[in-house]
Parts: sequence; C-alpha cells; structure tokens
Amino acid sequence: MTAGMRTDGDRLLRRIGELATIGPIEGGGSCRLALTEEDRLGRDLVVAWMRDLGLDVTIDGIGNVVAVRPGRLEGPPTMTGSHIDTVRTGGRYDGNLGVLAGLEVIETLAENGVETEHPLAVAFFTDEEGSRFPPDMLGSLVYVGGLGLEEALDISGIDDAVVGDELERIGYRGVAPCPGPAPRAFVELHIEQGPVLEAEGTTIGAVTGVQGISWTEFTIEGQSNHAGTTPMHLRHDAGYAAAAIAAHVRFLALSMGDRQVATVGRLGLHPDLVNVVAGSATLTVDLRNTDEDRLVAAEQDLASFVADLASSEGVSISDRTLARFEPVDFDPRVVETVGTVADRLGHTVQSLPSGAGHDAQMLARVCPTGMIFVPSRNGISHNPAEHTDPVDLVAGCDVLLQTLLALDRADLNSEATS
Repeated sequence: MTAGMRTDGDRLLRRIGELATIGPIEGGGSCRLALTEEDRLGRDLVVAWMRDLGLDVTIDGIGNVVAVRPGRLEGPPTMTGSHIDTVRTGGRYDGNLGVLAGLEVIETLAENGVETEHPLAVAFFTDEEGSRFPPDMLGSLVYVGGLGLEEALDISGIDDAVVGDELERIGYRGVAPCPGPAPRAFVELHIEQGPVLEAEGTTIGAVTGVQGISWTEFTIEGQSNHAGTTPMHLRHDAGYAAAAIAAHVRFLALSMGDRQVATVGRLGLHPDLVNVVAGSATLTVDLRNTDEDRLVAAEQDLASFVADLASSEGVSISDRTLARFEPVDFDPRVVETVGTVADRLGHTVQSLPSGAGHDAQMLARVCPTGMIFVPSRNGISHNPAEHTDPVDLVAGCDVLLQTLLALDRADLNSEATS
C-alpha cells in the first residue's frame, strides 16, 4: 500500500510560496535573519500548519520547534526537518524545503490512513545560517548537547542583539529541555546549493557527509593616517593587511586544490574614508574541507601567514573562532536507503558530499543520519535567484516519504558498518 504512495506536489509548492512571502526581497527571495520579526512571523506560520495537522508541538530553550505524530509504539521518533531562517539575501528553498516537505509527508500519511510503527517528527532548528548569531547550526548544536544552553543564550549577534533576549522578545524561548531527546534517525531533504547534480543530469543526491568548517574573525589594529602625506614605507595599514589576508586565502585554496575552499565573506574598515589610511579592519575567513587533516593544514598555513603579515606591516592582528566543526560521515545505512528508494522510484541518483553545513551534521552525533539533495539551478544559493525545478522538489519529497517509511521499519539498534 505505502510503496506506491506519493506526496501532493501542489500543496508542497503552495506552502513554499506562502512562506516565501514573509520577509520578501527583490528578485523573489526572502530575508528572515534568525530571531528577527520576520523570523517570528515565519515561525508562527509553520507552527500553525503543524498544529493544523494535530501534531504535538514543543519548543525548547533555544527556540527549536519539534512537532510529533504518534506511532503504534512509544519511544523516540524518526525525525526529519531543517530550518526556516535565511541569510540576508536568501532564496525560498534553502532550509524551507526540508521543513515543509516534512509537513507534506505527515499530511500524506494522514490522508492515506497510514500509521507508522514509531512516532514521526518534523523539526526546524534555530539560527542554522549563523548569519546573525555565530556559530551556524546553533540550534541543532544545542539540541545535541554540543553547546550549553546558557552559553548559547549569551551569544551576541552582528547587531549586538543577544540570543536569549531575542528569543524572549519574539516569544520562542520555550521550556522543553536542552539537550533534546535523540531521535531514532534523522533525514534532511535539502537543495544541493551546488552545481554537481544539475551538471550530471541527476535528480537525487544521496549525501555521504558534510565537509568540515572553520570560521575565524580577524581584527587588525594599525595606524590611521593621511593618505597623501604618509610615505608607503612608514604606513601601518590595516586595510592593506585585510586585503593581503583575503588574497592569501584565495591562493591557499587554489594551491591546495581538491575540495579545499576559502572565503572572505565580511570585511569592514575604519574610518572607512577615501583619503585616510585605515586604522583598523575586521574580516571573516571561512575555510572548508572534507578531510580534517587538510583543513587543519589550511588553518595552520593561514595562521603562519597572518603572524608574518603582522610583523612586516607593523600591525597587531587578533583572531576569534566563530565556528569549528570537523567533517561528518553520515550513516551508511541511511545513505544506502536514500539511494535504494530513489532508484525504486525511477529517479537517477548519485552519492556526493555536502559542501555546505547543515543541521543534519549535528544530529549525526546522536543518531543514524543522512540527507537527500535535489538539484540547484546553476548551483546558485544564498541568492534570490536560487531555484529548483518543481518536478525535482516533488521528487525529493517523494524520496523523503519513502525513506522515512523504510527507516520506520528498519532495525537501527545495531551499529552501522562502513
């Protein structure tokens, strides 16, 4: 009976479109930075949909929302979900697809009178993007016990707002305990945010893991001075030092090759005037690699370069770790299930790692975990032009449905073997 069951694609697309109208930006995207008023409105809408389906909704101390549909048995649920916060220039699919597809799966089961063996849960986690409050995947990190709740509540954002204060303000500082209960398994449906599936003409990605992430903020203190009268050899130019770091991380990634990537995503100068040598600068460096040893090597290379630069330019450079997560391998049983289901449903499928961070990499610490990718047009994400064809969105939702049903029937007590 359940093998031929399909989700309602039109209903899924309607919900995606309705959520995208909250915090709209030019080009069809959305801006819902974590714990802003726009985030509150998005949360209210999704929670209303959860309650409309009769789900048991709980909110924990960091604002993670978990909605549970009971099964025949009591105990931990098989969980799906993602996030609904966005970057400032976000699209309509990143994170949102995984949450709304989870709701669609539950509604489809209800319509068809299907009772699962185990409870089934759909969740959305707080501040996955980390764009306002570092680190990224903040809510899921707290959920699995990787960061203490009180420490998380004290985090200050890029606008000096504090996580705990903002949760109180928007009404989402819940009472459910952190860490939260470990699910039986966790599966996250997500757009790829990269070009591989589209380039290969593949519909479904069975994600093998997530690459490691290292975020560092550098603060450079030099000497502000006149741009016309200060000889070049007597300058202590924080702007030059920032530019040199940005150029070096690009060179570093290209010289290491393979899967090493490096990005300077935020850079600010003071006093930020056309005719003044910058006296101070701040910038962020994002390093990622699927191999922990190579990621460490990149970090060490950058640290050595920064130390030499500070000496040669006569500036002081301090650093602050914003996020540091090792690469994660997903459970082979879940990865295989995704591939088997996709193939049975007639979709092309390939295995690949994720270049972006996801809540699933945090859940992998406490339960068997995997991800399902669908293609991103031109590999574009974190951009209003982010797009996935409707047929692929629905295909991903159908694969999620059947994967969750397969995991519901599976014995997940034994250890996975690679």
